[in-house]
Amino acid sequence: MSSETIIHNAKIATNGVPSFVEAVAIGNGKIIGTGKNDEILRQRGPETKLIDGKGRTVIPGLNDSHMHPIRGGLNYNMELRWDGVPSLADALRMLKEQAARTPAPQWVRVVGGWTEFQFAERRMPTLDEINEAAPDTPVFVLHLYDRALLNGAALRAVGYTKETPDPPAGEIQRDKNGNPTGILIAKPSAFLLYSTLFKGPKLSREDQLNSSRLFFRELNRFGITSAVDAGGGFQNYPEDYEVVDELHRTNQLSVRLAANLYPQKAKQELADFQRWTKITKPGRGDDFYRINGAGEMLVASAADFEDMLQPRPDMAPVMESELKAVIRYLAENRWPFRMHATYNETIERALNVYEEVNRETPFEGLHWFFDHCETITDRNLERIKKLGGGIAVQDRMAFQGEYFVERYGAQQAKRTPPIRKMLEMGIPVGAGTDATRVSSYNPFVSLHWLITGKTIGGLSLYTEENRLDRSEALKLYTAGSSWFSTEDGKKGALAPGQLADLAVLSADYFSIPEEEIKHLESVLTIVGGKIVYAAAEFSKLAPPDLSVSPDWSPVKQYGGYAKPSDQALGASHSAVCTHLPNHSQREKSWHLPVLGDLGLWELGCDCFAF
Repeated sequence: MSSETIIHNAKIATNGVPSFVEAVAIGNGKIIGTGKNDEILRQRGPETKLIDGKGRTVIPGLNDSHMHPIRGGLNYNMELRWDGVPSLADALRMLKEQAARTPAPQWVRVVGGWTEFQFAERRMPTLDEINEAAPDTPVFVLHLYDRALLNGAALRAVGYTKETPDPPAGEIQRDKNGNPTGILIAKPSAFLLYSTLFKGPKLSREDQLNSSRLFFRELNRFGITSAVDAGGGFQNYPEDYEVVDELHRTNQLSVRLAANLYPQKAKQELADFQRWTKITKPGRGDDFYRINGAGEMLVASAADFEDMLQPRPDMAPVMESELKAVIRYLAENRWPFRMHATYNETIERALNVYEEVNRETPFEGLHWFFDHCETITDRNLERIKKLGGGIAVQDRMAFQGEYFVERYGAQQAKRTPPIRKMLEMGIPVGAGTDATRVSSYNPFVSLHWLITGKTIGGLSLYTEENRLDRSEALKLYTAGSSWFSTEDGKKGALAPGQLADLAVLSADYFSIPEEEIKHLESVLTIVGGKIVYAAAEFSKLAPPDLSVSPDWSPVKQYGGYAKPSDQALGASHSAVCTHLPNHSQREKSWHLPVLGDLGLWELGCDCFAF
């Protein structure tokens, strides 16, 4: 069989045997051969596209087992991303510039992907700094799960006054006269934060389509080819899935998505699942977009919010009865399910329910799993193993590990979560980020955490016993994650018959210093044999440019994840965007206003070609 595409002269990690090959052949969207250069080049036909890998490292496409790309895509073009920005001075400068270009009634939104420990100043912005940067344009800044900062204009826009009562499990911080200051506190529920964010204007349908495409291309920039969408608050099915449905119908998806369905109203969860089983089913769709199952929230009474600045919450006494009704229904209808669970105490109670239901309706063969599991015990790992479950882990500790250590101590943090133990027991484990509202969507930040055990701020959490080597971490982010969408064996390795999803990296993941791993990107991303992203020496292979709408979008000015230019794909300091309109006039805006106190810093654009 002649190949449609051959990549040769590369260091190709297969996730199989042999571990590395020199060339890979692609046909009909799948891998049809791997091996030595001369062996694979014999499959060349007259129409075969040859790509010289230039000795670069190639890995299977990365697969985030837990993130929120559907919701993230709907909002990406409205968000000012502080992901990877090195100093608070830079962040505030970006905020001031964006406030000046944002038209009424739109807001400036900084929604996740950053931590105070990434900044040179090692602190969050103050309300005074935010109000000074944006006196008239509403600003909403979300910090992890613990708080949101609103300037005066945003308080007026949402209507919070002296008379506004605090919601359950949340606090509107007030001054001595009882007036809201602009700080919203999760105690510990993030509902107040998210419901306030939801009050802001939305993008038009046309802009949401553009926003989603740009976000998925941003994910492609980091070698992400698949993601399991864990649902989320204010993400209603089927309404909020219509944009992704349309992109799928029109062949405009560049990331494979497996979508979970997440009930939105407490006490109505079972009714939602009963309704959904009548209109869809797990597996409905194709290899690009499919329904995955239930969760990550199954019942509100079992949601233990992971705000490490607050004490661990106790779940309500009704948790077991409400959870049992849902789990029984899902098991009877053979719906895979996932459940958010941070703390061992919540997992213990959930497993009591699962074991009881399993005795009546066996889970056998059903893919079910917990998400997070930061403080799970060995005993409960054994129970998960016995029931045939899995665990999806994310790098949330990389963003809030300092808070965890302060509350629970460095000793407890050494096994939070106990990833090595999970693997030793043979439990299915998939890696991810939980992006975009807490962790960043950058998978190499998560891989760096798995390998080094360090937070974004440089705190070492784990001893060697709970860290992974580079091959192990990569397998969790590829083959490991495929189990969580019931696609194990279909993707995650560069092996004949598997989907042709891969990424060519900016540097050698397997040999560069550990601290450089978090600065990696893809220079060529292929999904199903189709090039969806290309940069550096492969830029001529890039898909057509995407414009940015609306015109005031922060993405048009700053792109997504920030990166230092001296580490960006070997680029020179004078590199400019060759895709966006008016790039020649905008060169100075990319290199002067964001200098801060740390020297030249270049904000990454998903369509940069160096």
